Amino acid sequence: MYQIQAAINAVHSDAPTAALTDWWQILALYDRLLALTPNPVVALNRAVAVAEVDGPEVALVLVDGLDLGGYHLFHAVRADLLRCLGRTAEAARAYEEAIALTRNATERDFLRRTRQALD
Repeated sequence: MYQIQAAINAVHSDAPTAALTDWWQILALYDRLLALTPNPVVALNRAVAVAEVDGPEVALVLVDGLDLGGYHLFHAVRADLLRCLGRTAEAARAYEEAIALTRNATERDFLRRTRQALD
């Protein structure tokens, strides 16, 4: 499990930008990690990779199937996917939920700025 997490981190670290990240490799690694540790947080992280490989609509279906309503990153990921799909009113509500659930001031400030950019 830890080796797979390290491999995911290495693939991210090797890319000079997010756009140049090998998302296919990250998705394959998350597939392995999810098989070893089937939990909704790993599934959420995998959905981010799915969004990069297959698009936000496919990823949103996966995210909406997760039971993570009390987890701020669930709402942040969902908001970003909705934003990418042009569903700004829904994205705004999801950002607001993420903001309300976040305890980290830096994350909350980032989420607020991102939410405000929708207006």
